[in-house]
Amino acid sequence: MPIYEYRCQDCGHEFEIIHKVSDPPKKKCPKCGGRLKKMISASAIQFKGKGWYITDYARAGGGKAEETKAKPKADKAPAAKKDAGPPSSDKD
Repeated sequence: MPIYEYRCQDCGHEFEIIHKVSDPPKKKCPKCGGRLKKMISASAIQFKGKGWYITDYARAGGGKAEETKAKPKADKAPAAKKDAGPPSSDKD
């Protein structure tokens, strides 16, 4: 159930009440019996689970899929090898 904040228009008393969304709003101040007005306040939200970190969002422009397409492909032919021959020994 949500928490609603009210302010008395006569005495300025502010308080919070937990009640259902379908319940009618409170009309009388519990302190002085004056008229109440529902206040607008920021809600407390806590994001949990996967997808709420900056690293979990998709990159602009497609991310890694486009990066791999942009790279030129290397030739698949093997590079020419130099004839190494037998190792020489200079220990004479």
